Amino acid sequence: MTRWPSACPTPVASPVMMHRWHNLTFLHWSFEPDAVQRLLPPGLTVETYGGRAWVGLVPFQMRVWRPPVPVVPWLGTFHETNVRTYVTGPDGSSGVWFFSLDATRFGVVVVARATYHVPYMWSLMSVDQRGSVVDYTTRRLGPSGRGARSVVRVVPGARYQSDELCEFDHYLTARWKLFGLGRKGLLQAQADHPPWVLHRATLERCDDELVTAAGLPRPEGEPIVHYSPGTDVRISMFTRLR
Repeated sequence: MTRWPSACPTPVASPVMMHRWHNLTFLHWSFEPDAVQRLLPPGLTVETYGGRAWVGLVPFQMRVWRPPVPVVPWLGTFHETNVRTYVTGPDGSSGVWFFSLDATRFGVVVVARATYHVPYMWSLMSVDQRGSVVDYTTRRLGPSGRGARSVVRVVPGARYQSDELCEFDHYLTARWKLFGLGRKGLLQAQADHPPWVLHRATLERCDDELVTAAGLPRPEGEPIVHYSPGTDVRISMFTRLR
């Protein structure tokens, strides 16, 4: 089996949260591995592909609910933008490390920081789809990186057929574990969802400050772009890495 399979190898039978990720754009730039490694907590090692570390900027719309309670529209529906990279844990497993997750619901930010130990930030954000164009805007409100902004405009194109996607496409998008940092060390959770429906996309605008707000150098060159209409996701409980 490839290290980055397109389908989840570890299904989540009893999720503690259900997500709907909608209208996602993945923008990825490459970095020198050392520039990313220095920002990671002890125990995590930056993954490389083609000798480079990869950092993603991912804006989208989110719905969250906890089984069996249905979505609460005001609280459970919001916008999010995350800045992330790909790492190997101390047990050799592969997953996502979030430098930041900007969200438009202050209550979500507070609960997620306290409960799930991931760096949520309170932000104003919009996702607007007009015809074939999708616009994402983010402006951070919280004390960390106050005022950092991101403006992205993409035009989604034709869908990739499954045989058109390569290992690198899956490396950038098909991730089944996320790491957090608790008071007693590293935590992990599983994310289970169907294989991504991915589309080609044209990037028309990207004015971003969230990547550099994470402590990374300014990205160089054009990013690799994928778009997805979305998927449903089953999230497991966080457990401590031993």
